[in-house]
Amino acid sequence: MKVFSATDIGQKRHMNQDFIYTSEKPVGNLPNLFVVADGMGGHNAGDFASRYGVSVLVETVRKDKNFNPVKVMRNAIEAANREVFSQSRSDAAMAGMGTTMVVCTVVGGYAYIANVGDSRLYLAGRDTMTQITQDHSLIAEMVRLGELTPEEGRNHPDKNIITRAVGTNEEVKIDFFDVKLETGDQIMMCSDGLSNMVEDQRIYEILKGKDTEDKAQVLVDEANANGGKDNIAVIVVEA
Repeated sequence: MKVFSATDIGQKRHMNQDFIYTSEKPVGNLPNLFVVADGMGGHNAGDFASRYGVSVLVETVRKDKNFNPVKVMRNAIEAANREVFSQSRSDAAMAGMGTTMVVCTVVGGYAYIANVGDSRLYLAGRDTMTQITQDHSLIAEMVRLGELTPEEGRNHPDKNIITRAVGTNEEVKIDFFDVKLETGDQIMMCSDGLSNMVEDQRIYEILKGKDTEDKAQVLVDEANANGGKDNIAVIVVEA
């Protein structure tokens, strides 16, 4: 397994509210763990939400006695949700804060994925790249209902309005996915600071480039070259 990761403030923001965590070694009963979180909230609340949420998630995974990866991820995200929500209720400066989370672990030739919000996980195979997660956003829902075309959705001014986040409510609804990995497959996880700035086809070209030493950093550089309108977070796992 080879892992690349990078995060960057981008060209327009004054603070990086994205946060990444990678471990190729076991964390609790999971053989590895990868997380992208994109915080939201005024002042430093979004920065706190993503960092604190991921720290709670990792610590919960470490202590979890379950061996089922879906149960472990569910328990960890629910714990992160409770703690971030509690902090938002106890500090007026952090009211309403939250964070997206996309979480992945690779176990026995399968990738197990959990997702809340609009950070994404893609699977890049030999011939194509597929978005595995579904965005929890107002515009993504309108595209799924056929009210907007994908191109209209991509350029819509309200595309950053998300409908689910960790820490914004007492309860959190989580999507789970599992995919079988083939030889040469790559997992790419990112915040919307990448997916809004770089077309999927270009992302795939970079991932499949044989001479690319650090694919995550190349993707970050591409997003910044295209305007870097948001913070950028990327994890690439060559399983």
